[in-house]
Amino acid sequence: MPRVLVVGSANIDLVALVERLPAPGETVSEGTLLVTHGGKGANQAVAARRLGAEVRLLGCVGADASGAEIRAGLEAEGIGVAGLATAPDAATGTALIVVDARGRNQIAVAPGANRCLPPSAVERWETDFAWADVVLCQLETPVETVVRALELARARGKVTILNPAPVRDVDPSVWPLVDYLTPNESEAARLGGVSVAELGEARAVGRLLRARGVGAVVVTLGERGALASSAAGDLAVPAFPVTAVDTTAAGDAFNGALAVGLAEGAALWQALRLATAAAALACTKRGARPSLPRRAEVDALLGRSGPVGR
Repeated sequence: MPRVLVVGSANIDLVALVERLPAPGETVSEGTLLVTHGGKGANQAVAARRLGAEVRLLGCVGADASGAEIRAGLEAEGIGVAGLATAPDAATGTALIVVDARGRNQIAVAPGANRCLPPSAVERWETDFAWADVVLCQLETPVETVVRALELARARGKVTILNPAPVRDVDPSVWPLVDYLTPNESEAARLGGVSVAELGEARAVGRLLRARGVGAVVVTLGERGALASSAAGDLAVPAFPVTAVDTTAAGDAFNGALAVGLAEGAALWQALRLATAAAALACTKRGARPSLPRRAEVDALLGRSGPVGR
């Protein structure tokens, strides 16, 4: 079984389903409330687990009811949460999400306990880094903790993935620690300092970021699929056409699936096909965690069964 270690966030999501997204200063009423579990780290952990990986999560929640619910939910998924710490003086992270009738969203996050994960917390779980095939990180926890996690993974020769979401300032020394960097269009634009409205611009940003030391850059492009830039050249993978109702966790599904594909020993193009299929399916259901597909669903969309690599 492929082994994925996720270092990242865990949140409670408060989702308002409305007809359209509000403009600044505007109130849009007649919505429906959905309360679920989220956080990029926890979502990506669940995505990987549902796709067949053995998964462990290093993170932090508050000593409150929300934190207890998140821990129980992850355990129910079969995810190892021994490294999920509890911060006694911080609330569990909370995301406020608005989703319109076309599946587009606006998200604001109060990170809370996610900011209470110091580098020493991941150092205590060095055996998890030795255990993993792939280490997957995001930027909803302290940057210095992410850097330490990537250093521990690199020291053990593990495959590293960094989903740079949300985009934050990082020291340039981080980039050589990253085997796969997975920004979306807006994140790639901010990291590269240019628009990413076309494939040619995505290629340019990929090459720019690789020049900083990143092994490969995978820019996710929504309904246009994904573009990977690596030493072997550029690889465009089309999206699977679906009717989107909520895109909230599509990126998390993509990253979790990419980690699973790589942990299975798949070629990059195979891992990207798995990832784009998982992301497409995540867009077809409401809510972050409820939308994350299982392996049988992804295999059915791909038109085959069984593992991607080996």
